[in-house]
Amino acid sequence: MFATTRLIERRRSLILALGAGAFAAPLAPFAQQAKLARVGFLGFAPASAWTSQVEALQSGLRELGYVEGKNIAIEFRWAASVDQMPEFAAELVRMNVDVILAPASTQVEPSRQATRTIPIVFAQHADPVGTGHVASLARPGGNITGVSMLLTELAAKGLELLHQVVPRATRVGVLWNPTTPTHPYVLKAVEAAGQKLGVQLLMVPAQAVDDFEKAFSTMARERVGGFLVPTSPLTNSQPAPLAELALRHRLPGMFGNRANVVAGGLMSYGADFNYMYRRAALYVDKILKGAKPGDLAVEQASKYNLVINRRTARAIGVAIPESILLRTDEVIE
Repeated sequence: MFATTRLIERRRSLILALGAGAFAAPLAPFAQQAKLARVGFLGFAPASAWTSQVEALQSGLRELGYVEGKNIAIEFRWAASVDQMPEFAAELVRMNVDVILAPASTQVEPSRQATRTIPIVFAQHADPVGTGHVASLARPGGNITGVSMLLTELAAKGLELLHQVVPRATRVGVLWNPTTPTHPYVLKAVEAAGQKLGVQLLMVPAQAVDDFEKAFSTMARERVGGFLVPTSPLTNSQPAPLAELALRHRLPGMFGNRANVVAGGLMSYGADFNYMYRRAALYVDKILKGAKPGDLAVEQASKYNLVINRRTARAIGVAIPESILLRTDEVIE
């Protein structure tokens, strides 16, 4: 009799277990779907110019346990011009993404205007405090935070390094972008550096690819001995046209992005963008786990690299001083 009772209890337990499984099974896909986080990425076209940075971001997210299509989805929007940025920023807000990745000040500003509630993470902001995008590096406040670099200091240092390479140059062109929110602050720092070096600066604006030809013609006509390009989404996304124009006019140029030197520019001094995008993934992770962007301190890039293209130096007849070569982090032959 006891054996019969135990058998009945076992059958009852099995039936209850199967019943519970039947109810739980349909809920599993729903639970997985509910955990899918959506990150909006507001980029500056063409997308191909940002392949390594996007891969660095994706790699950083994978290391933190995110798998695209399973627990995270990245909604990319690539603006063909600055004028298109507000439209795409508003679209990401309407989609109600969990986080907006707005790499630089050019993307942060339209994103900030589109929302004061959805968290915004930047990956290569040149001056988040100066532009008012954060209250301070330690306590950003608001809905914006991320990884930054001190472009004002970088541009001034870049001018100094360029002057060491072409010491006889008394005039230097500065190819700046009026649509980049941080560039007015950069120009002030560069002007101060130019005065210390005894170099006259020719400020040449360019806010679209179509402006490059005129800008270089102006610099050539004014007989500058070299030019400085403070980093911006526009110049970062167009390394080949800039390198081609510099070679055509035989002008030594200092850029803020390694990609410009790989494409044929003479030299660059700046932060490692891939590293910064990987670090930006940490901010996305913390925010998705409940942290408030205003409480996450802005991280500043700590390492800056000097890159020189020796092939370009030979092509335009510039001899790189040994003192500069000894400080170079990478030489492209």
